[in-house]
Amino acid sequence: MIEQVRPADWDDWVQAQAARPLVLDVRQPWEVHTASVQPQEFDLLAIPMNEIPARLAELPPGRPIACLCHHGARSQRVALFLQHQGYAAVANIAGGIDAWSRERDPSVPLY
Repeated sequence: MIEQVRPADWDDWVQAQAARPLVLDVRQPWEVHTASVQPQEFDLLAIPMNEIPARLAELPPGRPIACLCHHGARSQRVALFLQHQGYAAVANIAGGIDAWSRERDPSVPLY
């Protein structure tokens, strides 16, 4: 089962991690350009969903990874894929960038 983290609960999730989290944004480049989160207590890496299998080496297996997309469906699939590849600390940002804007940072544009 993949942990679901609401943007409103993000700070608590980050504090519970043993290492600095990585937010993996799996949206298309045009989406990332349209609206993106600003890394603060986490690092940000954007890899489109369809490129993840070929770019697994870019994802550190020992680090907590929270997957992000527009509404949470693509990121959920990527999180499940990562879990099946042996990544242990994987979460899905429930509601995606849309929920991030509505619950956490209204400066992030809705699209």
